[in-house]
Amino acid sequence: MQRPRVLTIAGSDSGGGAGIQADLKTFHAMGGYGMSAITAVTAQNTRRVYGVEGLSAQFVALQIEAVLSDIGVDAVKTGMLLNREIVRTVARKLGESRVPHVVVDPVMVTTSGDPLLEPEAVAAVKSVLLPEATLVTPNLSEAEILADLSIESIEDMQEAARRIRNLGCDAVLVKGGHLSGEATDVLYDGEHFTHLTATRIDSNNTHGTGCTTAAAIAALLARGLPLIDAVRTAKKYVTEAIRTGLPLGKGHGPLNHFVDVEALP
Repeated sequence: MQRPRVLTIAGSDSGGGAGIQADLKTFHAMGGYGMSAITAVTAQNTRRVYGVEGLSAQFVALQIEAVLSDIGVDAVKTGMLLNREIVRTVARKLGESRVPHVVVDPVMVTTSGDPLLEPEAVAAVKSVLLPEATLVTPNLSEAEILADLSIESIEDMQEAARRIRNLGCDAVLVKGGHLSGEATDVLYDGEHFTHLTATRIDSNNTHGTGCTTAAAIAALLARGLPLIDAVRTAKKYVTEAIRTGLPLGKGHGPLNHFVDVEALP
């Protein structure tokens, strides 16, 4: 049986909890076959990022072309793109390839606050990358930057989603994990707002949550699920992965990417 083919275009996390490592684990958990185009290599653990070495935009493009020309891709998830040249190159390749589903996780900083996107690249994300996206999945701080809006409520999240979608993507999922109260995300498809709420879990094992959410949605879209079902299932998966997270390291530990997906409620 052929698994849906899912490509992650993102950075490598030496600690294994985020980036392409998290994406590939998630793709497998969701029933997909994972492939990668690496944009940068990071030296990091659960506490901090110690260093970042970016690859050239040309070599990122070569990785994408190699996968597309032979194996093929049913969905793409983008993560850490590092700089303006890589952002523009990835956007161009996505436009040329016409991959059915593109989930953009607009990675800007790590959980511990270390920057992963050069400031001058933000404009390129807004102008050329978001228009290629089926779905954009910003957390609150990323949504504030993309929407140029301070977010303090669900209503603010809705307005941010509306503004971000106006940049050209098909749909937006603003993740509200950093607001107080229950963990509520807002999905906006241009017509309807859908609120997805889960009980907040008090856990320090949250490293890679954003990567994992976007990767799960991409894999589920590749399997043929409608967007709303893919988002709902991904949220259940990530909630359980946090609840059963792995207490590794001395900082923000990783999720448990291999929870039993079939047993989710």
